[in-house]
Amino acid sequence: MTAAAALIDAYRLFLAQDRRRSVHTVRAYVATAERLLDFLARHRGGAVSRNDLTRLGTADIRSFLADRRGEGIGNLSAARELSAVRGFLRFAGGEGASVPAVKGPRVKRGVPRPVSPDEVIALAEDVAETARDGWIGARDWAVLMLLYGCGLRISEALGITGDAMPLGETLRVTGKRNKTRVVPLLPQVRQAVEAYLAVCPWPAEKGKAIFRGARGGVLDPALIRRAVQGARGRLGLSERTTPHALRHSFATHLLGRGADLRSLQELLGHASLSSTQVYTQVDAAYLLDIYRNAHPRA
Repeated sequence: MTAAAALIDAYRLFLAQDRRRSVHTVRAYVATAERLLDFLARHRGGAVSRNDLTRLGTADIRSFLADRRGEGIGNLSAARELSAVRGFLRFAGGEGASVPAVKGPRVKRGVPRPVSPDEVIALAEDVAETARDGWIGARDWAVLMLLYGCGLRISEALGITGDAMPLGETLRVTGKRNKTRVVPLLPQVRQAVEAYLAVCPWPAEKGKAIFRGARGGVLDPALIRRAVQGARGRLGLSERTTPHALRHSFATHLLGRGADLRSLQELLGHASLSSTQVYTQVDAAYLLDIYRNAHPRA
């Protein structure tokens, strides 16, 4: 086995076991690592060692991204590729490794629109991958999946206690004015929460929040907002891409797929239907955005 192949195998194991990433994420990140090694080998005329990776500069990474852009990938894909490269180089360099600072491409926005499903996954992956510890990455991934997958407010997600364990097909949450509601729990969201609990240093206890800060206290929502802010900058996403925007996207995507307003009202925990009706306007803006970009006469 070559040194490069051994490094790739070690990285795959690290992502799957230490970072507890999904099969999809492991496949995507390993593919990026293999493309980077192949690119460097072609341009340097020989195999690349782990030490070579620790000496890469900004120009090397920019050249790799330019090569990928030449293959036809767009801004969002390039930003995700850059995020994956950073993760691989941090792994190759070991603890405290310094990674060259390369600014990602900016994704231009026209009409205000919800965060797309691809952008949600890119955002969550970046937040999880850049976390300082594996369990913190799993925690942040689970929180963001709850916001987008269940339409929760960040306060509702962070308010989930050990009483909700073990998780089932639904989740009871407490919203504004202590109003409780039941929301469906997608398998992917349930798996994200369970994966976090499996690596969290503190066990889930009845009456206590399951999402903990680095020292074991209740997780401060400002930490999630800060992590999302950093990720959207690296991925070139709009400043409107916030944790709360994932809840809006949940609502808009359901409405666009035929959900009625009354059902949406219950899922979101709105006290009045007028609060939910705003999503009809957001959905119209999204459709107009698609029309203007797709119709040949627009």
